[in-house]
Amino acid sequence: MSYESILKEFWQKVKESIQSGTFAKLTLAKTIGDTEIKNIYFRLVINEDNTYGVSLTARYKTEEIESFHTLDEAFIVLTPYIKNPFLTALLFTTDADITFKVNKKNVGSIIEQAPTFKNASPVMLEMIEKGII
Repeated sequence: MSYESILKEFWQKVKESIQSGTFAKLTLAKTIGDTEIKNIYFRLVINEDNTYGVSLTARYKTEEIESFHTLDEAFIVLTPYIKNPFLTALLFTTDADITFKVNKKNVGSIIEQAPTFKNASPVMLEMIEKGII
């Protein structure tokens, strides 16, 4: 089994954490070899029209590049980075830490552990307060 179906399952968990108000943080990390890009951070942002979007910050050795997307666009932007060069995506929620991993045989897995964060991200809390989700 290839990792794509497991990645879609992981992304569904990301969406569910946002819809349930438990989202804290998402990071792509653990690159293959020494790469220019070091990690990608996924943050929620509130738009001027009281909708939400996603800020993706790609951290390279010498610079950071931030881009803004809808939730669905963010998945499309992030997917090519899986296995090229990132092997791991870490979703932190107030319910659990959920790790997506791809091994050398292209097999994906999801591991759930006790939560690191007790509170959702400040933007998530603001979205709940404003009734955006």
